[in-house]
Amino acid sequence: MNTDASWPDLIEAGSRVLKIQTKLHQWATDDPNRRFDDLYNLVCDPAFLVVAWDRVRGNRGARSAGIDGVKPRSIESSDALLAGLRAELKARAFQPMPVRERLIPKSNGKVRMLGIATARDRVVQASLKLVIEPIFEAEFHPCSYGFRPKRRAQDAIAEIHFLTSRSYEWVLEADIKACFDEISHSALIQRVRRRIGDKRVLALLKAFLKAGVLTEDGRNRETITGTPQGAILSPVLANVALSILDEHFAKAWEAMGDSNDRAYRRRKGLATYRLVRYADDFVVLVAGSQNDAEGLREDVARALTPMGLRLSEEKTRVVHIDEGFDFLGWRVQRQQKRGSAKRYVYTYPSKKALLAVCGRARTLTQGSQNLTLTTLLERMNPLLRGWTNYFRHGASKATFSYLDTFAWRRVVGWLRRKHHRRSWKWLRRRHLPRWRPTEGSVMLFNPAKVTVARYRYRANRIPTPWTSMG
Repeated sequence: MNTDASWPDLIEAGSRVLKIQTKLHQWATDDPNRRFDDLYNLVCDPAFLVVAWDRVRGNRGARSAGIDGVKPRSIESSDALLAGLRAELKARAFQPMPVRERLIPKSNGKVRMLGIATARDRVVQASLKLVIEPIFEAEFHPCSYGFRPKRRAQDAIAEIHFLTSRSYEWVLEADIKACFDEISHSALIQRVRRRIGDKRVLALLKAFLKAGVLTEDGRNRETITGTPQGAILSPVLANVALSILDEHFAKAWEAMGDSNDRAYRRRKGLATYRLVRYADDFVVLVAGSQNDAEGLREDVARALTPMGLRLSEEKTRVVHIDEGFDFLGWRVQRQQKRGSAKRYVYTYPSKKALLAVCGRARTLTQGSQNLTLTTLLERMNPLLRGWTNYFRHGASKATFSYLDTFAWRRVVGWLRRKHHRRSWKWLRRRHLPRWRPTEGSVMLFNPAKVTVARYRYRANRIPTPWTSMG
């Protein structure tokens, strides 16, 4: 490839990148043993850098700065930035800076560490991801759904619903302890090296892994293991690392033979089992007994050991589908259908997910009374709309009605506190036409009116952005 080409516009760059990605993906699919030896020039290529910058600047994290204090959104012209990065990359002089640590409180009282890279490092990471992702997508297994193109959490839930409705009644609900912090760098690079032979790309990946962290108290901390959450490369690298688990269960599934062989196994009292994984969250669904499911605990732990990972003893458990379990914010449980003797597997929002959205709505409505109702609704509506859109593919109607009532009461309570000198009659006439909080053209979103429908189970028929081009 001619890397001395002029800088293309975004449309031209996007078309060029997609064409090259399609070729990489096709080559990787056609030859599972192929190693790619000349990829570094693509990382430096103007088209890849232009697309990478567009994704970095359009990302929600573009409002956050790294240790250099520069926010991607604040950079008006990218010409100098991209030209400088390309020159450094071509001269092999580029060195990533440490990520800025930001501690995010979790609901259980603990904190999650996010690593915020500089704008320069994010662009290079995004370009590197554009190059290597199509190659690794060719070998990722269908059981993995997290942070992969054209795959989403609803696909994982649909597969769980499909399997638990068909005799997979025992569930090993597993949790990897500090997954993003404990991935072995050497083991990860070894897996990357199976596909990537370009030593310049491998050196760049190692540099990002070893870049270090600037903690909130100003100390520099080395990164001996793990990959920072929040980094653009982290989801791809985590999937590469955790594909060791996917391969383990894929080999076990192949060893069980075809459908007739698996039926014979069941008649002989032997279990069959499937893995469903979303990033570092996964479950193993077992058609067998509780002892079969318990026996897989050690099997999973052994499969993760080469990557330096371990299961959390307190969070890993075996449950029956009648007891139910939470996964990706959903509650999955088999229950008796109302007015019928038949039992079905239902998926609906978990109590934890409902409490979380109610907590965010409560925070929005207990703030300053100096806001206008329009401002409050413009903050509340995206929250309600996004949450209901995620959970609309389940038995969520009753939950949506509850959320609507909760949000209505919070907003009306906020209005009464804001206009405490006004009568209820005035408030209804001014802000509650048809009993919905309204100001101008903005009305409180109504979760109860969201249509719910079962998500279409796509099984192994999920295309990638590169195979769907035809």
